[in-house]
Amino acid sequence: MLPQRSAAYETAPLEELLSVLLRQFKRPLKSRGVTLTDAEADQLAQAITARQPLTAQAVAVRDALLGLVAESEDVLAQWDLTFEQALDTEMNAIPGWESTADFLELANIKSNAELRISTGSILLLALGDTSRVEHLRFLATRPADLDTVLARRILDFTANK
Repeated sequence: MLPQRSAAYETAPLEELLSVLLRQFKRPLKSRGVTLTDAEADQLAQAITARQPLTAQAVAVRDALLGLVAESEDVLAQWDLTFEQALDTEMNAIPGWESTADFLELANIKSNAELRISTGSILLLALGDTSRVEHLRFLATRPADLDTVLARRILDFTANK
């Protein structure tokens, strides 16, 4: 990642970043029975950064995120990979593809699972669930990219209550 972009993520208001992440989960959350409008994502991000108690909707979002992250961990487990291992595994080491189309399909599945786990884990910790904090600690040690910066920021935020 370019240093300027990394700096932007490091200095942007956490509330805005969390709102963007929540909005990215609108469709997956809906598949779990949780509807979240843009305005509700903004309100939830504001409540998180204000350290307000979780509302019923926030609990529903958290519970749905738990299921989505677990589902993505199961996807990676099909290749006998943990999240941490997957991030360091090149696609040519993943079995099950014979053609370029197969390769691209599996690469998309793998990267979507990794992204859902990293982003979901960030949101879970923001919502008070520590079950995936080890994913964030691992991300925080990696070279700077959006997930790394966000992992560091949410770890700092939750540590400084």
